Amino acid sequence: EAVACDVADRASVASLLAGIGSERPLSAVVHAAGVLDDGVVESLTPERVDKVLRPKVDAALHLHELTRDLDLSAFILFSSVSGTFGGAGQANYAAGNAFMDALAQHRRAAGLAAASLVWGPWTQDGGMTTELADADVTRMTRTGMVALTPEAGLALFDATRDLDGAVLVPMTMDMSSVGEPVPALLRGLVRAPARRTAESAATSTTADPATALKQHLAGKSETERERILVDLVCDQVAVVLGYASGQAIEPGHAFKDLGFDSLSAVELRNRLNAITGTRLPATLVFDYPTPASLARFLREEVTPADGPATEPVFGELDRLESTLSALESDSETHAQVMARLQGLVAKWSAGGTGQVSGTATAVDDDLDDDSEIESATADEIFKLIDDEFGMS
Repeated sequence: EAVACDVADRASVASLLAGIGSERPLSAVVHAAGVLDDGVVESLTPERVDKVLRPKVDAALHLHELTRDLDLSAFILFSSVSGTFGGAGQANYAAGNAFMDALAQHRRAAGLAAASLVWGPWTQDGGMTTELADADVTRMTRTGMVALTPEAGLALFDATRDLDGAVLVPMTMDMSSVGEPVPALLRGLVRAPARRTAESAATSTTADPATALKQHLAGKSETERERILVDLVCDQVAVVLGYASGQAIEPGHAFKDLGFDSLSAVELRNRLNAITGTRLPATLVFDYPTPASLARFLREEVTPADGPATEPVFGELDRLESTLSALESDSETHAQVMARLQGLVAKWSAGGTGQVSGTATAVDDDLDDDSEIESATADEIFKLIDDEFGMS
């Protein structure tokens, strides 16, 4: 027999239970009600929070209080992974499900039947599934969740009946598809991918991504800086939208045409905050509607101030010294390299304006090389290294 009842209304639940005859007493409760109203935290009004919590918290509490004196063989609550792993834009829904998980543990501690089943997404049409946009599905996929067919879900439901636990997680995971950052609960199960690119290798010497980015941008031309930041933005957009790489993102395409919603916008903002060390506005993708325009904005925010920069200069000199130390050369090559170095020193000793050829073999021993180098600007050193050795 099917009876309509608002389980969030205590009087309605009490009336429903009172109508169950003693000839067929209530033996089990399965609470599967739920409502979605997703949104970023700033947009959640008390009304929106209450809309989601009523069928979860209020209903579960009414069922618990009004049946705890009955001899039930099962008291099953349909919870969600949002309360276990967290869910973007689902603060209200996560809170409701976390309450049900806690209620199941409370009942178990009191010697009552209880099991909270933490479900992932299902594939069936209708119900709460219709509330999910493509971006929502992408976010779930990135956490490794595999949507359950009705058949698979019911099989897992049956399997939980043989398990003894207050909170169970009947779901299928694809660990190979788990993206970064890996949820804390899965870090012991997922091997971190070794993703090293030319850009990441250049900044891997420091654990702080913001510092690494600024060091990577230091000494670069404006064109190079913009290219690096465009690639950075596109890479992060690809992660948020579930693309394989940033190469799939056209820098000139509008974020709204790429499939961004308010949750995607906040996620991108948060990822860029962590990488750049800045506090960017939540309206970032609306203020700068394309990856290219956003990269130009970031260039102004994170580009190191122009001026003397000794660390990049001495870094280049250290690299040159290392190259020469590892060079296996005959006497002829050694003489040629020596001539180039002497020419560089002579040119540098003249304040960067001398006319000595790069192949000069003589230098003015009376010049104080150390004092000249110490007084040089970074641009002068870079220019000389570039002119003499084709390096920058």
